[in-house]
Amino acid sequence: MTQPDSLPDFAIRAQGLTKTYPGTKTTAPMHALRGLDLAIPRGSIFGLLGPNGAGKSTFINILAGICRKTSGTVEIWGRDIDERPRDARAAIGVVPQEIAADPFFTPREALDVAAGMYAVPKSERRTDALLAALGLSDKANAYVRQLSGGMKRRVMVAKAMVHNPPVLILDEPTAGVDVELRRQLWNYVVELNRAGVTIVLTTHYLEEAQELCDQIAIINRGMVVACEPTPKLLSRMDTRLVLVTPEEPVTSAPVLAGFETALLPAGGFSVAYRTGQSSVEQVLAAVRAAGLHIRDIATQDPDLEDVFVALTTSKPETAAA
Repeated sequence: MTQPDSLPDFAIRAQGLTKTYPGTKTTAPMHALRGLDLAIPRGSIFGLLGPNGAGKSTFINILAGICRKTSGTVEIWGRDIDERPRDARAAIGVVPQEIAADPFFTPREALDVAAGMYAVPKSERRTDALLAALGLSDKANAYVRQLSGGMKRRVMVAKAMVHNPPVLILDEPTAGVDVELRRQLWNYVVELNRAGVTIVLTTHYLEEAQELCDQIAIINRGMVVACEPTPKLLSRMDTRLVLVTPEEPVTSAPVLAGFETALLPAGGFSVAYRTGQSSVEQVLAAVRAAGLHIRDIATQDPDLEDVFVALTTSKPETAAA
């Protein structure tokens, strides 16, 4: 792994980061990032979420040196990308969303070429170890063009790790990958994290982020609208559901004073309540007051998708606050 000058508190830190694409005679300038502030703790699995066009890819491209920022500061592993660009880039490995692997190379050749680009001496290369870790040993000498989409994505992860960076950025790494390959990839990512690698993950599979990430930032319209430990972020939603199975199935959701209800399959219904205003006992009392007999109940907490929708469907002025 690339040895830091000293271990920083944050693997990546951005302050006041902006990116503006100039307009034309017919279009206004586009503000991809609007004063983004973000600090990603060293050693974490960090989720970076947001709708399409929110600024995630722009931020990653700035980190990778593909895109030049307009203003603000960025440090990768304590190294300013303006003052020490080569050192900063050496501290990260980036797995892009698009599959980009030379079809005429084998996975072994692709990794050796990537290691050479990072000036990794042959005696220090870990080609076989990386191939084995990602389940590619039996495909090491096959042409990349012969591999499945999931296998190609594994090759890209291995290429990003050839120089042993302390930070790994995964941009939609499981897009188009089947369930088994996804599980294997995450097992490897978790092992990397346990070995000290900071993982930055973007994904549209919100259940993955909820299960894997220690902390999550949600970006909307080029700004961070939330950045908190995952349990705290989930606690933002104080709406809970009581799922009621009545003794006699209902054909329409009952009307309960002070509560929102919805019909469920098989003749049940749900009741939504706010934890700061009501309780399960009050919900059950309202159900009984409506003349319904309860056979079974279950409660359902909000998930990350609920929080994501709530934060990214706010009005522009709300998001900017």
